Amino acid sequence: MDWGTSLFLILVQLPAIAILLSRLLQGPSRQPPLPPRQATPDLLGKVSVVVPTLNEAERISSCLDGLSHQGYEVREIIIVDSCSQDGTVDLVKAAQQHDPRFRLMTDDPLPSGWVGRPWALHNGFLNSSEGSEWILGIDADTRPQKGLVASLISTAIEQGYDLVSLSPQFILKSAGEFWLQPALLVTLVYRFGPAGAATESAERVMANGQCFLCRRSLLAALGGYTSARSSFCDDVTLARYAVSQGAKVGFLDGAKLLQVRMYEGMGETWREWGRSLDLKDASSVAQKWGDLAFLLVVQGLPLIAMLGLAVLVAAGYTSLPVLLALALNTFLVILRIALLWAIAPSYAHTSGGKWAFWLSPLADPAAVLRIFLSSLRTPTQWRGRSYSATQVP
Repeated sequence: MDWGTSLFLILVQLPAIAILLSRLLQGPSRQPPLPPRQATPDLLGKVSVVVPTLNEAERISSCLDGLSHQGYEVREIIIVDSCSQDGTVDLVKAAQQHDPRFRLMTDDPLPSGWVGRPWALHNGFLNSSEGSEWILGIDADTRPQKGLVASLISTAIEQGYDLVSLSPQFILKSAGEFWLQPALLVTLVYRFGPAGAATESAERVMANGQCFLCRRSLLAALGGYTSARSSFCDDVTLARYAVSQGAKVGFLDGAKLLQVRMYEGMGETWREWGRSLDLKDASSVAQKWGDLAFLLVVQGLPLIAMLGLAVLVAAGYTSLPVLLALALNTFLVILRIALLWAIAPSYAHTSGGKWAFWLSPLADPAAVLRIFLSSLRTPTQWRGRSYSATQVP
């Protein structure tokens, strides 16, 4: 790594650092995590909850229990099952015995051009009560906390949102998960800023389908989930389309309201979450590759570059470009380490493996590599379904 390479790093990193700081500096002024709230009488029956399921028996019990503890703002809880074979339906039927708000339905066979999750959510919306003013999509692997729905809908009404989703608190167990998952999460923070921050533009809108609240009238105007039917990141696709149609969309911090156990182990986290983090289905080609280049410059390379430049300096190569490039990459590494304290509340204290969380900056090059690999291909399998290249454009 000579002075020419160092000069190149300086030229590409300086503007990237400016962009990164403009996003991260929104952190102190962002909206704080939403607290649990109790429903008020005016919220009676405002919300229909839709939960898409496919072989979720090992994960859905906590979700069903959490939803049953929501207040009277929830009119109905529609479980849209896609012919599960593992006992999911039996668990839902058992929940129905204790809470009549649970409704179980099976969606129609998956049409060509649709991905399973948006298809299930679309069917749930079409079969929801017209008396509900809001539709809340909830994933089966979530653990809704008491007061979630009341807090979410009250915030949406008070702040004039048409669509709002929450970032959760993650439940990790193994050291491998604690090492890799935060590095993958940071790829989102670097590109879109922290949850609760003001959105820069429609193409920077972020959303999370694990907890996704939308006005019924807006969803009807958008044609339900049809605009996101072929997307493997339907939440972001739909949210960005909503913004393009003039809707007010928010992505807020829900760490006090929603927990999620997404994947089992580091390997599954790499395979499953990594397949959609590039958000290519919600982005233009230029944005997809532009974001990847940005991540490479500010997250993937700094640690490697800092070590390489430090070796050069120790060997006596002390030209100004080398020293300045070393300073920039050292700054980026320090910034990344400091960010650990900012994202720490996004993780539940459930395992002794959390020590590896503090080593997650070492996984940054791998995280950026995973985004690159995901950007190259369209998934052919997702949540127990197989898709051919002709099924999903």
